Amino acid sequence: MFELLMQLPLFQGVSIDTLSRLVEKYRLHFLKYQDGETVVAAGDACTHVRFIVSGEVRVTTCCRRLNVKLSQTLAAPHVLGPDSLFGVDTTYPFTAQAVGSCGVMQMAKADYVTLLQTDKVFLFNILNYLSRGAQLLTSSVLGVGPSDVCERLVHWVEALTTRTSREVTIDYTQKDLCTLLGVQRKALLITLAEMEDEGLIQQSQHRMCITHLRRFIERARTHDA
Repeated sequence: MFELLMQLPLFQGVSIDTLSRLVEKYRLHFLKYQDGETVVAAGDACTHVRFIVSGEVRVTTCCRRLNVKLSQTLAAPHVLGPDSLFGVDTTYPFTAQAVGSCGVMQMAKADYVTLLQTDKVFLFNILNYLSRGAQLLTSSVLGVGPSDVCERLVHWVEALTTRTSREVTIDYTQKDLCTLLGVQRKALLITLAEMEDEGLIQQSQHRMCITHLRRFIERARTHDA
């Protein structure tokens, strides 16, 4: 079990001795979910830090006022929304459902906060995680050109996904996606057609599938250069 825990994003760099003491001192709950069962729902209070320790989940994030949603598959080992543990809004912004059989390890928020206060490795892991997310959002705001559809779309996707996200899809109406990105419909259609020609996305009615997330994100940087 210790090797599995050491792979988890917020436990990286922790020694086996430290993990052994952690398991003895804190209550770690292991839960099993079957295909289609909800692990967390959008709007649920984030009362625990939750880790996917086996299998996969399908995570869907919906815009609150627009008909646009992004879905992605996340595989173990992965942490679910630790940025929702702290701050003004401590509810999950997404829904996560099991894909097949899925194992989740969870730790109460109060225990996790105590852990952060007693071990600097855990503290720096969560600080690095939160800082990366904040810096990514800042870069998205400051780095977009006046009418660059590609950059706006890529920054939005990058803010909602991770390096290991797979099967990323966006369901949308053209009107609402244009509103979200602040672009004209014609410019959006041209950019999506270019991305499809480059093999970055596949389009069907009201849905695009990102075929290669890393190439999709790098496309904005290449385009900007």
